[in-house]
Amino acid sequence: MKSKSIFICQSCGSQSAKWIGRCPACNEWNTFVEEIIHSASQKKANSSITPSKPKNLSEIDIQQLSRRKTGNQEFDRVVGGGLVSGSTVLIGGEPGIGKSTLVLQLCLQLSKVKTLYISGEESLQQLKMRAQRLGDGHEQLFFLSETSMESTMIHIDQFAPELIIVDSIQTLVTEKAESSAGSITQIRECTNQIIQYAKANNCPILLIGHINKDGHLAGPKVLEHMVDTVLQFEGDQNHFYRILRVLKNRFGPTDEMGIFEMRSSGLHVVPNPSEFLLANREMKLSGNTVAAIIEGHRPLMIQSQALVSTAAYGTPQRSATGFDNRRLGMLLAVLEKRAGFRLAVKDVFLNMVGGIRVSDPATDMAVVGAILSSENDLAVEQNICFTGEVGLSGEFRPVNRIELRVAESARLGFKQILIPYANMKGFDLSRYDIKIVPLKHIGELYKKLF
Repeated sequence: MKSKSIFICQSCGSQSAKWIGRCPACNEWNTFVEEIIHSASQKKANSSITPSKPKNLSEIDIQQLSRRKTGNQEFDRVVGGGLVSGSTVLIGGEPGIGKSTLVLQLCLQLSKVKTLYISGEESLQQLKMRAQRLGDGHEQLFFLSETSMESTMIHIDQFAPELIIVDSIQTLVTEKAESSAGSITQIRECTNQIIQYAKANNCPILLIGHINKDGHLAGPKVLEHMVDTVLQFEGDQNHFYRILRVLKNRFGPTDEMGIFEMRSSGLHVVPNPSEFLLANREMKLSGNTVAAIIEGHRPLMIQSQALVSTAAYGTPQRSATGFDNRRLGMLLAVLEKRAGFRLAVKDVFLNMVGGIRVSDPATDMAVVGAILSSENDLAVEQNICFTGEVGLSGEFRPVNRIELRVAESARLGFKQILIPYANMKGFDLSRYDIKIVPLKHIGELYKKLF
């Protein structure tokens, strides 16, 4: 039977009958590659289909979908309490960030779980060198260096593991798709076979995935829809911290975050991230404030640094690290319009200490305080922290889980916390050993601090 080929965009998965230079879907250039999508062998492989019987809710057994603790507190927190039987977890991140180190440490900790580590990027000798650096192996951990999907499935069927690691999914190649490794068709076919095995045998599988230049997981977007959980491993290679975020989770929350510290002996859990992020605050300098934020279900204290100076060039600069640049522009416009501060001709630089990307709007009050502190060159007291969202009218809007934020601030020794006035409704001040100062408007913040 004659094969049929089409052109597929390697960036977004858009299809075309002929080669075109620019993808009309994602506007990327030179991303269309010819791939064979239909052949006689593939049709024969898909000819036999076993129908499934519909079941009532009372007939469905969920006892088999139990969670397995990995022993890594941060990883278990992020995935929702442990690995679910039959689930597929996809972990993505920059090259060299520590994805393979993270999953190998999980394998070494699960000494009573029969684990198969499949690597298409490293040899068995390289894996042993890394394992010796991270810790001693155990009798239930086995390694396989293979890129053929068919050979891999034969080993899996014979070995019958309780946990499977695939490093990485882009290196596997199946004979059902006549295209090169890492192409959209190859990734989709290989992932589909792995997911089918995981569901049929209740075996959790961890997949490591590459990311593209835009920071998104390489391959088709359908890959993220196929798996149960998508984790993003972030961090700056110039720092020793790593952050594990969850982007999708069918068995748990999607707003959790785990923090690790990279050492020569591997990744170590950071038990108290707030103290870790507030290190080296002894010097009393202007432009420094502390915000009480919430990441997932965990309260964190993060330091904000701002620098306001006269623009050296015609156009003032607006730069933010770890904070949304557009939100910074909005806060500066509110300060200009509602509080009368002349910041339109000033350069403003903002940095979230520790390299953490902050998305909680409750950081607004701390950012505004840092900008005002740098503009007036007056330091904010180190025992004061902030939490509150800024509205377009200059008012402070209420934030969620105010009790967690206040309790974390008191635990770390802060003497005052500035919160929105709207959060005072039904709030018991006597429960916390910290002075709570409610504020309504940006103007009150300036009077309170300076």
